[in-house]
Amino acid sequence: MGHGSEHGHGHGHGHSKIELPDYRQWKIEGTPLEKVQERLAKRGLRDPWARNEAWRYMGGFAKPVTLTEVFTRGLKWGFAAFVIALGIEYTLFPPKKSGGHH
Repeated sequence: MGHGSEHGHGHGHGHSKIELPDYRQWKIEGTPLEKVQERLAKRGLRDPWARNEAWRYMGGFAKPVTLTEVFTRGLKWGFAAFVIALGIEYTLFPPKKSGGHH
């Protein structure tokens, strides 16, 4: 009894092979990891997994995200959603108009 693939169900419960990028494309040269490797080498050590962290310092990940970017990126879409929700609410459930107080 297996997970269904041998019975012809073939639902693919996440057991398929994931295509990963080639690990050799990431280089630690020119990143803070290079300094870490140098300090480790002085002690006769090295970090064999440093290359797996190099992606954090390359491409679009290399630029730090500012607080202003976080607020402006989400604020415009959030405000648009708020206006749409407010319009729907006032259209479907208009405020009751009463002549007097309370």
